[in-house]
Formats: sequence, C-alpha cells, structure tokens
Amino acid sequence: MADYKFLTTWCVDASIEQVWEILNETKSYPERWKGVHSVELLRDGDDQGVGQVNRFSWRSVLPYTLRFDMRVTRVERPHLIEGQATGELEGRGVWRLYEGDGTAVVYDWQVRTTQAWMNVLGPVARPAFAWNHDLVMRQGGRGLAAKLGAPLVAHD
Repeated sequence: MADYKFLTTWCVDASIEQVWEILNETKSYPERWKGVHSVELLRDGDDQGVGQVNRFSWRSVLPYTLRFDMRVTRVERPHLIEGQATGELEGRGVWRLYEGDGTAVVYDWQVRTTQAWMNVLGPVARPAFAWNHDLVMRQGGRGLAAKLGAPLVAHD
C-alpha cells in the first residue's frame, strides 16, 4: 500500500458556525464540490453525528473514480470532525476549524491506497495523485465560499 499525507487550509470570511454547518452537510457536497460525484448515507450517527457512515465517490481530471466509506469517529462542534475511511482509500481525515477574522479550515488527510493498480503506479504517479488531490481541495474551498456567499481569503 502507498501512504499519502495531505494538509489543506482554507480561510473564508464567514463565521465558524456557518462554515461548520456547510462542512457537516455531506449530502450536499456534490452540489457545491466539483470533485464529489455522490454521497450516500449508509448509517445515521448519534445526535452529534458520531457513527454516521457515508459512501463517497470522487472524480477529478485524472481518469479514475475513488470510492470509500467514511465513518465519523469524533465530533467537537464547531471545531472538529474526525472520520475513518475504508474502501479504495483507508485512513483518517480530520476537519479542524479555527475562528478569528473569519474561519480557518484545516483538513488533515492521512490515507493509503488499497487498489493494486494505484499501489503499483504509486512511486511514479505520486506527483499526479498529489496534484489531483490539491485540485479537488481547491474546488472544495471555492465551493464552500460560494455556498456561504463569502470570499475565500486564502487556500493552500
């Protein structure tokens, strides 16, 4: 398996509560996040969302679709959502929100690929996979800002 670690930061001129609500609305991701093809709710979580499982299908400009299930493992409203991915990607994703003059959103995505073709191509294709991830995340930041009607002040 090939391991990947990505850290993405968005700064949006909106309140932490507004940003939280949009990030927590996973079913609407396909409407505002270009790389997200579908989100299917497989299991509801508790009143905080812990235990919720969604099946995501992602596709960008590279000719493949990634599918994985994401189980919410920890929620600290409005500052943190953590989940465990299984499927074509396995690992952990953590959204962290920080309030200041607007909201800084940091996404820590530490995963490994489980598909044989991705593992074989990993050493050569790693830069393309990283570029693709960064493109999808930039699209997500722009979609979040557009949904909020707020400027995306910075993204990484």
